[in-house]
Amino acid sequence: MNQPFEVKLEEHWLRDTYVDLLLEYAQKDDRIVALDADLMAASSVKRFSQQMPGRAIDVGVAEANMIGVAAGLAAMRKIPFTHSFTAFASRRVCDQVTLSVAYAGLNVKMVGSDPGITAELNGGTHMSMEDVSIMRNIPGMTVYEPVDSAQLRAAFPQILAHDGPVYIRLLRRPAVRIDSENDEFTLGKASLLREGGDVTILATGIMVAEALLAAEELAGQGISAEVLNVHTVKPFDEEAVLRSAMKTGAVVTAENASVIGGLGSAAAECLGENCPVPLRRVGVRDCFGEVGLTDYLKEKFGLTAKEIVRAAHEVTERKNFR
Repeated sequence: MNQPFEVKLEEHWLRDTYVDLLLEYAQKDDRIVALDADLMAASSVKRFSQQMPGRAIDVGVAEANMIGVAAGLAAMRKIPFTHSFTAFASRRVCDQVTLSVAYAGLNVKMVGSDPGITAELNGGTHMSMEDVSIMRNIPGMTVYEPVDSAQLRAAFPQILAHDGPVYIRLLRRPAVRIDSENDEFTLGKASLLREGGDVTILATGIMVAEALLAAEELAGQGISAEVLNVHTVKPFDEEAVLRSAMKTGAVVTAENASVIGGLGSAAAECLGENCPVPLRRVGVRDCFGEVGLTDYLKEKFGLTAKEIVRAAHEVTERKNFR
């Protein structure tokens, strides 16, 4: 399983894979409709609207209204997909998502694009570091982030089959392809990408590639790291995480989001209640974003393999001195 990891970008943008899937399944299921808030070109949903004009709605710059319309469609047994940047898909519409969708138990799928630092040149106003925390706190919500196109394809029919609200954190640009021997994918179940015995690295989204790079560097330093792709932050796969933590005795989390309320918090809650081991959270630490390209922002906010390696050394040392 522990094959050398090489960074390879996919040829197509992840948003195009998403719209391909939306079109494919919409042709088989007339319940599927797409809603957008004046960002159809940015999300590639424009292509869906051109091929299925009667099943696409652009509500304009009115994200809260978009959620209300989606809730109404879901109440009529449609399966609406809504689209906007993560900042507008989470914090701007929090009350509507909470009451009109989740409290009402409606089947709405919400896509937030450009998660975390990948908002890049749109800057701090569009760089929602807290969207995972917001959505994870809403009862009944599923929070999912695909690592690459293959995983999105595997997840899509399960997202459709799931009767309830789902928040999809979607990178628009080409993703790093993650090669894995695990052919099966299950929404809500973490994927084991690399086996190890000294430290567990839980990663999601763009940080999965950084985690695999860190694991290789750690191996060269005599530390065996186990890497899990926690693509579904909620429901959190406590069973897989506890199994790995009990084996390694130390855990690092890595996420392109705030460490408050996201993957790091989910892991801390799980481990604190069931298996207290040294834990270090790698992610954005209680600050706003800023304008910049992804590579610069990774360094700025410590979202790198180097930071994961540093964290792994810290928790393994703490483990050895307990």
